[in-house]
Amino acid sequence: MLRCTAPPSLSLRMISSPSLRSITPNPRLHPTSSISEPSNHHPQLFFNPVRISLCDSHGVPQSMTLSRCFSGQTSPVPISSSPESNNSDSQILVVVSFYKFADFPDHARLRQPLKLLCEELRVSGGIILAPEGINGSICGTRESVEKVLAFIQSDDRLKGLRRVESPVSPEEEAIHHGHTSSSPLAAGEDAPFRWDHVRVKLKKEIVSLGMPAVSPIEKVGKYVSPRDWNALISDPDTVVIDVRNNYETRIGKFKGAVDPRTRAFREFPSWVEDEFQPSEPENGHSEVEVYGANGSTENQLEISKPKTPQRVAMYCTGGIRCEKASSFLLSKGFEEVYHLEGGILKYLEEVPETESLWEGECFVFDKRVSVEHGLAQGTHKLCYGCKQPVSDADMESPLWEYGVSCPYCYSSKSDEEKERARARQRQFETWGVIGGPDKGRKPDGVKQSSTQLSNSI
Repeated sequence: MLRCTAPPSLSLRMISSPSLRSITPNPRLHPTSSISEPSNHHPQLFFNPVRISLCDSHGVPQSMTLSRCFSGQTSPVPISSSPESNNSDSQILVVVSFYKFADFPDHARLRQPLKLLCEELRVSGGIILAPEGINGSICGTRESVEKVLAFIQSDDRLKGLRRVESPVSPEEEAIHHGHTSSSPLAAGEDAPFRWDHVRVKLKKEIVSLGMPAVSPIEKVGKYVSPRDWNALISDPDTVVIDVRNNYETRIGKFKGAVDPRTRAFREFPSWVEDEFQPSEPENGHSEVEVYGANGSTENQLEISKPKTPQRVAMYCTGGIRCEKASSFLLSKGFEEVYHLEGGILKYLEEVPETESLWEGECFVFDKRVSVEHGLAQGTHKLCYGCKQPVSDADMESPLWEYGVSCPYCYSSKSDEEKERARARQRQFETWGVIGGPDKGRKPDGVKQSSTQLSNSI
């Protein structure tokens, strides 16, 4: 899924949320067998026809049987009895980020059956359900992930999910598959998503702009495919705007793009109001009445803000923020509003590096932290003190302390906060989980007492 509050608490790629750690995993928990490379099947996305090349929606295969237990049920979806087969290809992990804006007032009914299905199929990650639709990022074997997506799309309102698929390295796959119920402290913290952990949350918005009246369901900008993006943003009459937050734009953006430097997506509307105006006088200036010291008034010329640009092209990580941002701009009188179909991730996947106008790396909301062309894992790491990306140069700074602080958050943290972070890091290094080895489990004494109470009843 795709997340946007600052700074993010990684999990999804929601896509905005759970924190993930990166430490040297326990060697005894690593499987030694090699794992084949993930395949590169990527379904096409759809969008409205414009004068630029477009593509049609692509359905998701349905291969399981699970009865719907919420309103709006359509036909049952097939489900196999085993979440994973013995075929080695079925063990390859994929990460899929997806979203769909839809009129979904009964969204809460989907939460429990969706969570149970993910747990049954060992699909991890995070999913947000809201009256305006669904947004999420999940990780698992291809077969299991496709079954979850098919179940979601068995509701007609959620058909045609916009999705971006990312590969997982063989090393991360080995770590993920080594995290079993018999070894609860295995290297799951090093996996992009822990297979035994999935969050399905209910929220007011699937991406938080703070303006419920802005609805991509009613109006949205024109989608531009990655292959046509270069021509659009190279046009001098096009203003290119990066809709992401400052900790994301800091490590990479498209050449010539305007950076609003927002700390959270909710700040984007204010930035637009401050930066542009729907119209301006013919001479580019306006007169304002100013009161003098003696109470008299005089007219002074005020240089107006830049006029609404003729054409705007926006982009974000996976496309979801641009849907809302483009809807907002249209509501403010902007006429030509375009946005990158599938976001930066789709662009990096499809456009060869030799033809690319992307500069730097793309921040992602999972264990990889950043990706490069071809969606290869980038060089940035994560500061677990503020959840912002840090480079090798940042980690050479005296303000960098693993698990505690970095140059971007050191001055904003008190000594008490830093000491608490050090304590958490020591717990993690000692036990492999914050809180100690009994985290999330009842002590034996409590279990025995519970059993005796149950028997007495």
